[in-house]
Amino acid sequence: MTKQDILQAYNDYIMPTYTRTPLIFVKGKGMKMVDIDGKQYLDFFPGWGVSSLGHCHPKVVSAVRDQIDKLIHLPNNYLSAQQAKLAKELIYWSFDGKVFFANSGAEANEGAVKLARAFGKGRYEIISFDNSFHGRTLAALTMTGQQKYQEGFKPLPEGFKTVPFNDLGAVINAVNDKTVAVIIELVQGEGGINVADKDFVLGLRKLCDEKKMLLIVDEVQTGIGRTAKMFAYQHYGITPDIMTLAKALGGGLPIGAMVAKRAIADTLTAGKHASTFGGSPLVCKAALGVFRAIQKEKLLANGQKMGEYLKEKLQALAKKYSVIKEVRGLGLMIGVELTISGKAIYEECLKNGLMINCTHEKVLRLMPALDLTKKQIDKALGILDKALETVIG
Repeated sequence: MTKQDILQAYNDYIMPTYTRTPLIFVKGKGMKMVDIDGKQYLDFFPGWGVSSLGHCHPKVVSAVRDQIDKLIHLPNNYLSAQQAKLAKELIYWSFDGKVFFANSGAEANEGAVKLARAFGKGRYEIISFDNSFHGRTLAALTMTGQQKYQEGFKPLPEGFKTVPFNDLGAVINAVNDKTVAVIIELVQGEGGINVADKDFVLGLRKLCDEKKMLLIVDEVQTGIGRTAKMFAYQHYGITPDIMTLAKALGGGLPIGAMVAKRAIADTLTAGKHASTFGGSPLVCKAALGVFRAIQKEKLLANGQKMGEYLKEKLQALAKKYSVIKEVRGLGLMIGVELTISGKAIYEECLKNGLMINCTHEKVLRLMPALDLTKKQIDKALGILDKALETVIG
């Protein structure tokens, strides 16, 4: 298909559910993307955090090639060695529990809602936070603390409350005899890279313990090394009762997972929950490739080191440009809050070959691959510097 054929097909045959930039990418390797015209881009927001090892990482590609001509799909009423290995790997890196496999973060969060309500035996309310994002399915959407995503879909499911982020008093006031759980992103991605205070998180854990409620940590975007620890909760000295994962877990292939403490995991018995494509041999093999790469290439340590370097370079830009209000984040999950709209800066970066994201209108979001280098950071920040200079004048 020609470029025009593709653009016309999107217009004629694909629902307009995304605000699309009319770029057609045909190839990606590591941090580099190539469009249909042969132009190269440096990708500092790979797949909304999905490609955390960069595009087509050799260990993921090798794992997929090894599996794809053996067995792609297997119904979950049979057993898969790849699923067993991946579940064991997830528990090794997290906490003692059991895993349910799904296809996406929204699915994982829906599973967490069902598990919490089954555990509650009549308690069903779940507390979430302003500016959170938990997915597009109805329960996940209702938990999402941003009304713009909920417009046009009412009536929404009952049993959800949203309170201010980093405000323990607001949580305490929202709890009643029907409250069964609290769900939190420790770094709100779509909400603008807002980082949870440690005392707040410790207070949540204590409150949930006292009230016999479940603490659900949504690690869909923060998990699998994004914050320079395997999971963001490990920065806080707590353990969740339930953790949800997706995005980076599959190295580019669709997979979601819900991890629950052993004491509550068997609440969902046979027939209470399912996912037809959840945890197929192919995607589990890809995810095992992700873990192998993180371990062999010491990517958590590199993420920490490169995250610090990237923040230093961004802080230097903040001193140069007064429109930069704050640089914040953990590891390689970084937000640059501006005093002006970030759209023009995002567009100027893209024009000059740098792919980033702008969320909440004024927050530039950078989430480069874990195997990032200083040379790539320097190149990206050079483009961002030029973009700021061009837009501000």
